[in-house]
Amino acid sequence: MESRDSPRWGSWNGSYFVGAASSFLSTLLTFPIYKTIFRQQLHTLTIRAATCQLSKEGVKHLYRGLTPPLMQKTVQGTLLFGTQGSLQHFFSKGGTPGAKVRAFSGCLSGAIEAVLLVPFERIQNILQDGRNNVNFPNTRSIVQELQTYKKRQWLTCGLYRGFTIILVRNMVGNAIFFSCKEPLRDFLTYPGLPIWASSLGSGALNGALTSLALYPLSVIIANMQAEVGNSLPHVRKVTLRIWKKCGGRVSMLYRGASLIILRSCITWGVTNSIHDTLSKQLL
Repeated sequence: MESRDSPRWGSWNGSYFVGAASSFLSTLLTFPIYKTIFRQQLHTLTIRAATCQLSKEGVKHLYRGLTPPLMQKTVQGTLLFGTQGSLQHFFSKGGTPGAKVRAFSGCLSGAIEAVLLVPFERIQNILQDGRNNVNFPNTRSIVQELQTYKKRQWLTCGLYRGFTIILVRNMVGNAIFFSCKEPLRDFLTYPGLPIWASSLGSGALNGALTSLALYPLSVIIANMQAEVGNSLPHVRKVTLRIWKKCGGRVSMLYRGASLIILRSCITWGVTNSIHDTLSKQLL
């Protein structure tokens, strides 16, 4: 028997469309929250201080940097649900996929995401750092700067800066998410409850737990990718620098975790709910 979440090979185009649509809508709703979290991660600020910083910059800068994540998340949703579903269907040979198959297909889809989407995340992080507002006012100015690097530096210091950490984060995150997706949804399913409600709850809980577990990696990535320069900082040095800024306290490292939970609940709850609802109608 085929899983409800496994796209049939004959309807692969519909599965990719559903993933794109659900991710596009959730990104529009949660971008201000994400930007506030980014400022917290970058400058070790309180929620109030990060909000005040964005308020001083004005409404016109609130959605500055939206285009790269909107493109990134839309493509990511397409790959996340489409590719993972296709791989899951392939490895399970049309049968009901087990936890290992869901986790392994999630890892592979995460690796594909990293290869294709790191440039979007790199540009997004540069744009969202207020220190870059003057020198890099738009995406074009960033790309022009990165193109001046030598060929070897173009990958390591340019668009693919922080690639290894992102690869680990995506593979582990996808494995956790898809391993827990169906069990959580089935656990929250009750007679008479619409599918979107159980999907909303399972997506919110799953996304929040996954993001919280990988939060330290996200902090390292934000600090690595926000910097513009042709010298590559070692991951260990960046990690030690962040640890010193946090005063050697885990509580300071997880500053912004409350917003992470809120953003992830909304993002993955809405995305999962829209995805499962559209899948039921179209696939």
